[in-house]
Amino acid sequence: MVSLLARIFIRNQNDTKDPAVRQAYGILCGAMGIFLNLCLFAGKFLAGVLCNSIAITADAFNNLSDAGSSIITLIGFKMAGQKPDPHHPFGHGRIEYVSGLLVSIVILLMGLELLKESASKILHPEELAFSPVALAILAVSILVKGYMFLYNRSLGRKLDSTAMAATATDSFSDMLATAAVLAATVVSHFTGLHIDGWCGVLVGLFICRAGYEAAKDTISPLLGQAPEKEFVRQITDIVMAHEEVLGTHDLIVHNYGPGRVLISLHAEVPADGEILALHDTIDTIEHELRDSLNCHAVIHMDPVCTGDEETSRLQLLVKGYLAEIDASLTMHDFRIVTGPTHTNLIFDVAAPYDFRLSDRELADCIRKRIQKDNPNYFAVIDIDKQMV
Repeated sequence: MVSLLARIFIRNQNDTKDPAVRQAYGILCGAMGIFLNLCLFAGKFLAGVLCNSIAITADAFNNLSDAGSSIITLIGFKMAGQKPDPHHPFGHGRIEYVSGLLVSIVILLMGLELLKESASKILHPEELAFSPVALAILAVSILVKGYMFLYNRSLGRKLDSTAMAATATDSFSDMLATAAVLAATVVSHFTGLHIDGWCGVLVGLFICRAGYEAAKDTISPLLGQAPEKEFVRQITDIVMAHEEVLGTHDLIVHNYGPGRVLISLHAEVPADGEILALHDTIDTIEHELRDSLNCHAVIHMDPVCTGDEETSRLQLLVKGYLAEIDASLTMHDFRIVTGPTHTNLIFDVAAPYDFRLSDRELADCIRKRIQKDNPNYFAVIDIDKQMV
């Protein structure tokens, strides 16, 4: 159904990098979520009344909260699609993450409230009325939630949307929770066991877990998470495809919302190259990154001495020392300053965030290793952190 509606209402539906297409998908899925969840709420509330079941009624209000969440998602996608303005020059894309966070908070609050009600039901159990109509409603609800899970997961992957991925997780949890409620109703009828309250607790736990997962997935990009390794590889491949570029480092990715990414990096170029030609190459790379990855790129040129044999020899020497310390260490911006009594080796070292040594300990370790065989060499080191 969603695919059919997308073909009817969304122009250029396959161009998912276009913010307007993302916005249209978000509004469509939000509207679908509101409609389906309101239908499920009405059906389950009726089933809960017929069966006198707190678990079914709790599940009904969970669907009502899901409808509210869909409203937040719809509004979030609508606001995220606004054009940049003087106060927000990179657009409003992060509102999508904020809306996802609000949805997760709503889910958590509802889960906690249902846990409270279910605990009361455990302490004060009541007889359940058996209703084939109610069971049929629950069975249909499971199928509908399964369908919602599938289309939200599919579009979440297609659009790379954490908000839709969170909605898919919530739908899957709802499907399992409703199945547990259905099982409790059947078990209670045929065995006389009062497990309604316990199943209500199970529903509440499912909801709380879904809220936690959704919050985790939306808070991470808001805080500034590391880029995907595949995205970094694509950037590196595009930059290094130009023979004038000798290497890259200091890549930074700023995420201002899906489809709104700003990147900056340093590109090493020959120090004896023709400056205007190199500048033209860098401009070309920036345009290629924009066209291929839909991101705005700023590239800083780092001149590298390629014709000085002594610099090349010492650079290889230091690279060997770094490999001895740890294979994950890399080096850039290497240069030497020769004096009458000693030679300064000036360079940056990139280390993983979880490296076993602190920055100061690592720099001291490298200096000692260099001076062990070369007492007249003094290292001036800056430690960088590798983004991925």
